[in-house]
Parts: sequence; structure tokens; C-alpha cells
Amino acid sequence: MRLRTSLVAVGLAAAITLTGCAGGGNDPAEPEAGAALTIAKPDGPITTEGNNPWVGDSSALRLGYANAIFEPLGIVNLVDPSADVVPWLASEITWADDYRSVQLTAREGVTWNDGEDFTAEDIAFTFELIKDNPALDTTALGITDVAVDGATVTVSFENPMYIKQDKVLHKLIVPEHVWAEVDDPTTFTNEEPVGTGPYTLESFSTQSVELTARDDYWGGELAVPTLYYVSYADNTALTTALANGDADWAQSFIPNVQSAYLDKGEDNVYWAPAGFGIDTMFVNTLEKPFDDVAFRQAVNMVIDRAKHAEIAREGGVPELTSVTGLPTPAGDDYISAEFAGQDFAVDVEGAKAVLEGAGYTWDGDTLVDPDGEPVTFTLTVPQGWNDYVTGISLISDAVKELGVDAAVDTPDADSWWEAKGAGDFQAILHWTDSGATPYDLYSDMMDGRFLKPLGEAADFNFGRYDSPEATAALNEYATTTDEAARATALETIQRIFVEDVPTMPIGTRPFISQYNTRNYVGWPSDEDPYVNADPTQPTAVYILTKLQPAG
Repeated sequence: MRLRTSLVAVGLAAAITLTGCAGGGNDPAEPEAGAALTIAKPDGPITTEGNNPWVGDSSALRLGYANAIFEPLGIVNLVDPSADVVPWLASEITWADDYRSVQLTAREGVTWNDGEDFTAEDIAFTFELIKDNPALDTTALGITDVAVDGATVTVSFENPMYIKQDKVLHKLIVPEHVWAEVDDPTTFTNEEPVGTGPYTLESFSTQSVELTARDDYWGGELAVPTLYYVSYADNTALTTALANGDADWAQSFIPNVQSAYLDKGEDNVYWAPAGFGIDTMFVNTLEKPFDDVAFRQAVNMVIDRAKHAEIAREGGVPELTSVTGLPTPAGDDYISAEFAGQDFAVDVEGAKAVLEGAGYTWDGDTLVDPDGEPVTFTLTVPQGWNDYVTGISLISDAVKELGVDAAVDTPDADSWWEAKGAGDFQAILHWTDSGATPYDLYSDMMDGRFLKPLGEAADFNFGRYDSPEATAALNEYATTTDEAARATALETIQRIFVEDVPTMPIGTRPFISQYNTRNYVGWPSDEDPYVNADPTQPTAVYILTKLQPAG
């Protein structure tokens, strides 16, 4: 029977005191055997307990402790997408040649934390739950059939899952004997969460959640006996806690990371490996000036990606270098031969030549378009998004070299979000999704499946870039069963992206994380990038099982 508290009055100072005593301390002389591990977020008080692994704003998902209680079928390494999948609750994973179905063999010897045996029926039940409740299918898997044959479950899909393998395998599996009795899985609070994971929920308060290691976990003995999940008031408070050792593990952007965090303790680690996500400048391709490919090309040629990484992201992320927009080294194996070794470089004179060849002229220092009008545009991002605000300011400065006056506007986030979807902008900074392949990155920027008329909300391709050839190549990449055809499709996608510049890729959007090695080692790193180190992801369970006492 676990302790449950709901003390709204518990203050942040109390939470810090609790976690500081449990696992904090700045650079102790000797590692502390059996120390607790404190995992932190900057989300402020979590006033309501919710342990539903399907509800995005539940406390379990927001803080990340769902990933220590529930487990996925396999571990897909999004830092190194070419790495083999690590079987987890599924001991064997076999995809059909067309990726329209997958066979999953339930691992033997696994028990739920209430003592019941884990079986193939639990896997099948979870996917049936997603199939029968569209609100739970947040990654649009489109499940058509689920069948069980002994210990093997076959899940079939409406479309090929080649580009969504990680989204299938990272689904957290729930127990049929608990959830079969649930009337509405979208609202179930799940106060006594039953999972196969290495930890169980011990107590909950508005500022700190405590988990305890299982002594019957199928994966073996755990090095860390206790986990605390703490929510600090904001990024500043979280950075302070990480720097002084009150918090051990987090996923947060830290300005001035060297002086604010790394220099505060020799065991503090900041790791930001690139996956396939990037920050890019979406531009309205239906209206001047970005309806002209020559102008898009010229702007792309004067943006300084190195300066963006150094100033806007304060040296905390890798620079985006490849003209294909793919971050390296994650994207190295996917860059086509045509663009291998071709990196972004600021080329003002080359950009002016492109413009001149397209009929642009200059009136003094002012760029004039072929219609005789001065070229101007406005860059917008929400106020308070400091790295994005700095980023568009750098772009505004860069295009002045071309004689372009680019205004910087910072509306409130709600207004900006609505305008972004409706296409009511000229240029914005936004991110792309990441995934196990380059598909999400390119699809988000240029796929016709996202096209909406101006004024209607688009999910991606906010700039309304319309290329039937690009859309067909993206569809071919996602659906073909022929590896050579898939490679050819990617070559086409990259050629269109580089030549037609549907968006201007600005910087990497890596998997940022912080941890310390005072008491535990075995963390992923540049030397051993076995998975990204974000504690809020389903792959966090892999890290928890690999940690070992320091010293």
C-alpha cells in the first residue's frame, strides 16, 4: 500500500530540501552508495495526480515517471537510427516486408508489479485499446487488426509503418486485467498504476513524486533504489538545482551552459546529440517575397548557422552544417552522394548574383524586386521564446546585407500559434519532428498531405509549399518495400529541398539532457550513444537499467 498525499501547500523549498537530502550535494568526496536519483522538470506545481500513460498532460507523462513504471516493446535509438532495435517487452520483433504488420513475441518471465504474469494478451489488449479509441492513437498508427497466436501478437496497419517503427515499438504496454474494467481510458486517472517497469509509485505530492525499485524486476537488480521526480518553478530554478546537485537528471535548455552548469561541478554533464529534428524558417510561399524561389535561395545563402548555434543557442547545440538540412552525425548515412560534403556557407556576393539573375535591382542599398517594389518582410516568433527571438534578429541582420528590411515581431504565443497554422505570416521559426528516419523532417516542411488553404489550420508545411514531385517522393519513401526505390526517393526529396528551398533550415534541435556522475555511471554519452538521455521518453527505462554505482 503506497502513501498518497495531495498537499497543495507543499512549497518548492520543501521539495528541494527533500531531494537535496535524498540525493543532492555538490561534488561529494566519495560516491554515495544507494543514493536516490532526482529527476527534474521546470513545470511549476503539478497540482493533480494522474498516472494515465495515454493522457499527455497527466503528471506521469509530464514529469516522466510513467517511463519507469510502464515499458515499451523495444528501444529505438533516435540518436543513432542505424543502430539495431533493442528488444524489450517483446523478445522478438519481426516486421513484414511491406511494414504493414509486425509480429511481437511476449518476453517470458515478466510480471506486473501486482504479481500477475505479463502475457501476449496484454500486448494485444493495448493495441486493441488504441484501435478502439481513436483519441489514444496520437501518432496515427491506423491499426486495422490485432491477432494472438500463443506468445506472438501480430498487429496490422492501414499503411506501411517503415517511417513509424519507433512510434509503434515505443508504445507503453498496459495490463489487460486492470484496464479491461476501465470505462473511459482517455480520462482514467489510474491512481494505483500497475506496470512491468523497474519502479513502483510510492508517494505523490504537488512538488515531488517518489518511486521505489522493485526487487522482482525481470531485468535484474537495479542500482538506484529510489527515484524522486521534482517540478521546479522555472528554468532558472531548475538550472540552480542541477548546478548544486539537488537535481541529478533533466531535459532543459540552459543558457550559458558552461558557466551556469558545467563549471559548477566536475561531474556535471550536458549532452545534446543531434537526432533528426531541426529548427527551420517556414516562409509563406504563396505571397511575396517568398513566392520567388530565387529570393528564397538568396536568403538561404546569407543565413549564418554557426552564429545561430553560438549566439541564439548559446553554444548549447551542434551547428547545422549539411545543405540537405540533415543534422550530423545522425543523418550521415542518409545524405545522398550528390550533396555529400556540401556544407552551408555565408555567401553574400553569390546571393546577390542569384537575385540579379532573377531580375532584382538595387536603389542605393535597397533591394528592389522585378515589379519595382522594395523588398521587405516580417519575421515573427512568440515573445519570451528567447532563443527564437535572438534567432530571427540574427536573420534580420543577415538579410540587410542584401538590402532587405526585415522587421522582427514578437506577438503573444496564442496569437502566433493561430497565425502559424492559418498561414498568416511571412516568416517564422519553428521546429520539425524527429524520428527514426529523415521522413518526418522533410515531410513536415514540404509534404502536400499537410496542404491547407490560407486561413485553414495546417498541422505542418505552414508555408503552403506545393510540389507534387516532392509529395510523391515522400510517399514513395514511406510506402515502398524496395530499398533501392527508397534511396532514389530520398535523393529526389533532397534535390528538391536544396534547389527549391521550401524552408530555410537554421539549426539543430538535439536531444538536450543534463545528468551528473557523482553517484552513478553508465549514462549514454558521445562515447556510448546507446539512446538519447531525455528522462521524459519511453527509452528512459533503458538508462535506468544500465546505471551502475560510481567508484
